[in-house]
Amino acid sequence: MLKRYMHKREREHAMRDNNRTVREFGWGIEYVDKTANGANPREFFHEFSKKSIADSDKFFCSPEISDYSLTPYSRLKTQDLRWTSCIETFSPENNTVYAHFFPFEENKKSAVLVLPHWNAKAGTYFDLCKMFNRFGMSALRVTLPYHEKRMPPELERADYLVAPNVGQTLQSLRQSVVDTRSAVRWLKEQGYEKIGIIGTSIGSCVGFFAFVHDLQIDAGVFNHVSGYVADVVWQGLSTYHVKESLINNVSLEDLREYWLPISPMAYMDKLAALAPRPQRYIYTLYDLTFPIDLSRDMMRALRDHNIDHDKTKIPCGHYTLGEKPWVYIDGFKIVSFLRKHLR
Repeated sequence: MLKRYMHKREREHAMRDNNRTVREFGWGIEYVDKTANGANPREFFHEFSKKSIADSDKFFCSPEISDYSLTPYSRLKTQDLRWTSCIETFSPENNTVYAHFFPFEENKKSAVLVLPHWNAKAGTYFDLCKMFNRFGMSALRVTLPYHEKRMPPELERADYLVAPNVGQTLQSLRQSVVDTRSAVRWLKEQGYEKIGIIGTSIGSCVGFFAFVHDLQIDAGVFNHVSGYVADVVWQGLSTYHVKESLINNVSLEDLREYWLPISPMAYMDKLAALAPRPQRYIYTLYDLTFPIDLSRDMMRALRDHNIDHDKTKIPCGHYTLGEKPWVYIDGFKIVSFLRKHLR
């Protein structure tokens, strides 16, 4: 009975967004290699995937930033941070990164990087950041590519972050990780001793990649989990419009391979080889956006690789996790874990 109720609520939430656009399929080689014009796209992405995973430290590398700019935010005792992204895209608006800083002035022992979900609106996760402040931690909430001020004028939603364009989606998720690592570097430059990360939904994937590739991150919480981006797009309730353009042009098996560099399953061996760090994975039992079987596959992979981790299951869905009482349970699981491990 609870499952039927939650699935009904999930569908109601998902269908409230009536501005999803079915966009044209594209291979988008030019988004990841401007010199490969004329290449066979299937062969190109087959090789690109292998090379990117083999040299993932380079793929997700964040070069030095020289133009961090911090200004007061007029309505709150917080500050706006911006800098130029190290990944240059075809959308000028998207090439500037924005973040909102919630400093805890009494000390600089710990700070948490907050990564929102896909299509998060301005101001979301501010309450979570304030909660971190109450428990003695600073917080930096990052705006993901193509969101808010980074959104090109032709968009109503952040459609280019996860798109029916193979290369553009690779570029967008890579940019998300590179920007995240640049934010971690800024926090370190401010003198913070310990850095935590919390990502939700697509932000969870981004946070996972940053966690694996950046040892300056001391603890991570991944809120909604799945091993393969392609499978989420194929099975998820919220991405039916993306799948509609993909399904007649590429198979799930091929897309899983092409998008493997932006899928957590590709980096289990790498994570297993690193020194253990505190990591909590939160997933919901009635999720139709990150279907439960995908979350369980991810948990199984962590166990099979003997990766020490903590997990939490919450009896709601993807959207309903934002409702009472589940949002309070989720918030407690996030804040208590990071508070414990960032002291």
